[in-house]
Amino acid sequence: MKKLLYALFLLCFLAPITSRSQEEAGDVSKIWSYPVIYNYDEEVTWYFDMAGTTFTEDEDLYIWIWSPSEPDAGNWENSSDFAKLSYEGNFIWSFTLTPTTYFSVSAEDIAASAGFWLRLKNKDGSKQSGVAQVSYTPFNDFETANELIRSYPTKPSLDEGLSILFNANLAEGFDGVESVHFHSGLNDWEVLQEYQAWLPEISAKTQLKDLGGGIYKMDLIPSEYYGTEDGYVMTNLNFLMVAKDWAATIPDQVLNAAEYIPPPPPEFKFFPLQISQKDFLGMIRTNNERGVTTLKYTITAGSKIIEGEFTGGTSEIKGFVDLVTELHGMSGLSQIHVLVSDNNDRVITDTAIPLKK
Repeated sequence: MKKLLYALFLLCFLAPITSRSQEEAGDVSKIWSYPVIYNYDEEVTWYFDMAGTTFTEDEDLYIWIWSPSEPDAGNWENSSDFAKLSYEGNFIWSFTLTPTTYFSVSAEDIAASAGFWLRLKNKDGSKQSGVAQVSYTPFNDFETANELIRSYPTKPSLDEGLSILFNANLAEGFDGVESVHFHSGLNDWEVLQEYQAWLPEISAKTQLKDLGGGIYKMDLIPSEYYGTEDGYVMTNLNFLMVAKDWAATIPDQVLNAAEYIPPPPPEFKFFPLQISQKDFLGMIRTNNERGVTTLKYTITAGSKIIEGEFTGGTSEIKGFVDLVTELHGMSGLSQIHVLVSDNNDRVITDTAIPLKK
């Protein structure tokens, strides 16, 4: 309860205030991190999905964060270079930091704070996202949980991060070993990444991070780690932990993958199906691709050209054109020509629509 009240206080009173007019760009669609789990003194990359906002792909974004501390205080209208995000493509930006270093506070102070509260903004602060929070998953209970293996998430996805914890205190032969390695494969060992002790680059790639106290962690994104081809479907991940030079191993382990559900294809249509020049012409597009927020239309009716646009989101973009007013007084029209494109200048439809009398 104390943390909740503190968070509300921060949102109300510590969020940046400026007299400059600001454009609200919309809320961050999704936030995630890699590694999936991390200590506050470990380097981590936060990812921000901005596909549902009015930020554009060529726009520089900066992080303005005020909890657990405010590293860029006083610079709302001219963000510092250290607060600049990296553009990853496909409307995703990232920010890499070591929390204890970036916020200049201890891990204990971060744990006791209200968490990571922020906005994303342009350089001069004239455009900003909604308030967002980067969630954090503590895992300090693993050491005493009497679990040999724990994964985050429990069912991995091919293109998303995966963190696997290993408690070597519960495995015979791992006491005092120099290093622990990840010998693994996808889909019942169909795609392999073996631990090959005689190859330094493979030995380094497969080595787990030693967190101390006999606890180890492996971080990976399966599609990148195993180099799978586009369209590959992961059903499970098989692995075992191996002490250096195969001095000891644990029994084979398996993680069943999350079910892959492909997104439905986009669908565009006009409505009603039959129109006259004394009707409203409706347009709707559902299941839009990431980053598609606008439909732009050009209607040619004889010598008249009507232009406009509709905005929306991934689930739906919809709007109406008032032909009654636009075509008032025109006669002899048998059809109109409609060109519709999205905000990425991809043509959605280029068609002629007959007009009923």
